Amino acid sequence: MVCGGFVCTKNSLSALNVLYVMVSLLLIGVAAWGKWFDLVSSIRVVAGVIGVGIFLFLVAFVGLCGAMRHHQVLLFFYMIILFLVFVVQFSVSCACLSLNKDQQDHLLEVGWNKSEATQKYVEKMLNCCGFFHVNNNGTCAASCFQHQPSQPCETCSTIIQRYAGEVLQFVGGIGLFFSFTEILGVWLAHRYRNLKDPRSNPGAFL
Repeated sequence: MVCGGFVCTKNSLSALNVLYVMVSLLLIGVAAWGKWFDLVSSIRVVAGVIGVGIFLFLVAFVGLCGAMRHHQVLLFFYMIILFLVFVVQFSVSCACLSLNKDQQDHLLEVGWNKSEATQKYVEKMLNCCGFFHVNNNGTCAASCFQHQPSQPCETCSTIIQRYAGEVLQFVGGIGLFFSFTEILGVWLAHRYRNLKDPRSNPGAFL
């Protein structure tokens, strides 16, 4: 059977969804591991990553079942969902890659101002105080704050900005890569739906 035929398309679609299953389990496992060992304090972040992992697992499961059974309805819904995910993920990835420094600073400041718990966690983990300036008359969870002025504290924005650009480039690149695998999945599912199973009745179209 030449590649591009029924069996090859079925195997390619199945392999792609097996990859998605592995990625989804990895996301769930890493999020649970990070929370278990207190590497991530925000329950929203952990819940968000686990939610993405579960959603990806369900989509991959639908695609895998549709590929194995050549099920027209499952393949149709799989195509629609995967295409919508592609549009969202491609847009977010392009946004991550196109953000300039001022836009990054604005988004970081908005995130910083949303939660006091997040501020204290970042200050403690990065050993920094404040976002744009250090308030010597205020409170700070960083250890350097207790040793001022012998050990002056850096602002958290200074430390975060050293890595924000690289992180956004990395996230955007990974997102673009997976968005192209998603559009590949849509194409494979569309092609597979319109192929006849050579092992079935030649006059039947499944």
